[in-house]
Amino acid sequence: MTAEATRGYAKGRAKRREILEQAMSLFGEAGYRGASLRVIATRCGISHTGLLHHFPTKEALLLAALEHRDDVDDEWLSVGGTTGVRRLGRFVELAALNATRRGIVELFSVVSTEATAADHPAHGYFVRRYENSVAGARLAYEQARREGALRPAVDPAAAGAQLIALMDGLQVQWLLSDCRTDMAGILRAHVEAQLTVGL
Repeated sequence: MTAEATRGYAKGRAKRREILEQAMSLFGEAGYRGASLRVIATRCGISHTGLLHHFPTKEALLLAALEHRDDVDDEWLSVGGTTGVRRLGRFVELAALNATRRGIVELFSVVSTEATAADHPAHGYFVRRYENSVAGARLAYEQARREGALRPAVDPAAAGAQLIALMDGLQVQWLLSDCRTDMAGILRAHVEAQLTVGL
C-alpha cells in the first residue's frame, strides 16, 4: 500500500469515527426516529451523499453507533483479562467512565427504550445485547464464587440480571438528576454487599 493510500485510509477511518460520534450524540438527543442523517452530515462537515458513502442507511448508522459503544465498553471490561471479583470491579469502573460520557449514556437510554418495539431496527441488537450482558455478569459472579469471594446466599444468575438492571436504571436516574446521581458509588456498594471482600 502506498503512503498516499495509507493516508487516505486513515482519513476515511477518522471521518467514519467522527460520523459515529456525531450520530451517537444526535440519537441520544432526538432518539432514532427523531434524528436526521442530513443533520449528522452537517455536523460532520460533509454532504448527505458523503455520509451515505460511509453508512448507506440510517439503520446501518444506528447499528454501527451501538456496536461502537459496545466495542469501547468491552475493551474497558476486558483490560488485563479480568475475571471474578476483579471483573465485577470493572463494571463499577465502567459506571464511573459512563459519568464522563453523557452523550453515549443518552444514546443508550433513549434508543434501548425505543427498541422495545419489535419493529424497531435495533430490537434484535438489544435482545442479543441484554442476553450477552447478563450472561457476562453471571459468569463474573460464578467466578467470584469459585474464588471464595461470593456470599453464600447470592445466586450468580439472579445477581447478574440485577447488576445489569441496576446499571441501566442508574443511568436513567443520572440523566434525570442532571448528572448528580453517583452511579459508581451506588453500584460499588451493591456489589460489595454481595461479596466477602472489597473491590
